[in-house]
Amino acid sequence: MNWTQLLVSEIEINYSTTDGLMAKVPEDALSWKPPGGDNWMTTGQLLHHLSNACGAACQAFLTGDWGLSPGKTFDGLTDSERLPPAASLPSAASVAEARRLLADDKELVLKMIGMAGDHDLSTRTLASPWKPSDVHPLGYHFLRMVRHLDRHKSQLFYYLKLQGVPVSTPDLWG
Repeated sequence: MNWTQLLVSEIEINYSTTDGLMAKVPEDALSWKPPGGDNWMTTGQLLHHLSNACGAACQAFLTGDWGLSPGKTFDGLTDSERLPPAASLPSAASVAEARRLLADDKELVLKMIGMAGDHDLSTRTLASPWKPSDVHPLGYHFLRMVRHLDRHKSQLFYYLKLQGVPVSTPDLWG
């Protein structure tokens, strides 16, 4: 199996199951967050994060444009700029909006895979800007972004369980 086949197969299952979980979110639950502790995203913030957890980062890995001001690097960012507190994160305005943005993100990541091509996914090595010693093939960085989506998909699964929404193992795995 090559990088393109691996990534596309992982994308198909992860975006499909994420969309299915999003469809189960009650509209009136967007402001819900787990009780206790701190720095939790609300359900709406989690939906927004899911809707751009993969494609934009793959585009940044491919192009090198991370949206930073000219001359600014990840090393020059404060901790809260690198990983903002949950309270400052944007929220989806509705479940329908989040699902539409998720579909757009899927389209973007598939476009980035096509633009990169299997040769670059396999042979072009680079580091993640947040860890310069972390040098891997481009395809591996793309796979990590798919895993990022997958991890937050699991978070949504447990948010739904904690809210009493009926979900089961097939909802998580597809």
